[in-house]
Amino acid sequence: MGQPDLFRLPRKPWNAGRMIGAKAPLKPKHIWAIRQHLKSLGAVRDLAMFNIALDAKLRGCDLVRLRLTDVAQAGAVRHRSTVVQQKTGRPVPFEITEPAREALAHWLEMRGSRTDDWLFPSRTRLGAHIGTRQYARLVDHWVQMIDLSPGAYGTHSLRRTKVALIYKKTGSLRACQLLLGHGKLESTVRYLGIEVDDALEISEQIDL
Repeated sequence: MGQPDLFRLPRKPWNAGRMIGAKAPLKPKHIWAIRQHLKSLGAVRDLAMFNIALDAKLRGCDLVRLRLTDVAQAGAVRHRSTVVQQKTGRPVPFEITEPAREALAHWLEMRGSRTDDWLFPSRTRLGAHIGTRQYARLVDHWVQMIDLSPGAYGTHSLRRTKVALIYKKTGSLRACQLLLGHGKLESTVRYLGIEVDDALEISEQIDL
């Protein structure tokens, strides 16, 4: 049996040089900038996808599987909708705000009638929806347009953005839990990255 190689170089960690952990939510100024860039480019589909991603607060796997009936009825874009998550089987309610309704209306007009019911059909696979990898690439492109690092932002940034703003404004973990479709409040605490100091600050604002 050969002697162990005492001088073998340590194996390079898989995440060396990569940014890992929770992706940062977008700030209002980022949202505005991305919208303006997409509008100037005439990227009708991307603008609709970006806006509904912010409103729906869905995981990428659920967002790409949205159907026309999830956002529109009788040719009119809904004001509210509910989608059942693949991962948990729990329903997630969400509002569709005016910017999203306007963008979706333009996209549905451009999309036209098709045999499939996918809101965002694949451009390469007949009858399929856009894939999660393609969605991730689009998000990378969107953040790069406004000089943000795609290493710091991702599809979960869009999922977290609105609930992070809601939590900052209201301090309501329960509202965030419902909007994210989490079964346990602890999951929402971890997802939002809430620290003890944050919780104490909210508690100090309550007079008994």
